[in-house]
Amino acid sequence: MTTPPAPTPGASAAVPGKTLGIVALVCSIVVAPLSLLWLILGIVAVVQSKKAGASNVPGVIAIIISALALVVSIIVTIVLAATLGAATADLLAECANLGPGTHMVNGVELTCG
Repeated sequence: MTTPPAPTPGASAAVPGKTLGIVALVCSIVVAPLSLLWLILGIVAVVQSKKAGASNVPGVIAIIISALALVVSIIVTIVLAATLGAATADLLAECANLGPGTHMVNGVELTCG
């Protein structure tokens, strides 16, 4: 009696969410302004992998990088808004003191009107 040949080891089964995790990781590094989108993609990738009982390191790293990029983006936006708001308030106060017209203030031409 002959025994059937042993099955040859094939390629391992694809881990659900692994590709999505890698995409989220690459995009979280390359396209930081869309960090909220990449954070969501990373979370989806990790959830898909967990449901399949597999780990997804690229997805976890994408979540971490995206979350950090999102926090930094929020801080930068707040600082820029505060700075521009203060500068605008200063210009409006200066125009209120000088009145309408074009004025030279510290070597800078200021048009009020």
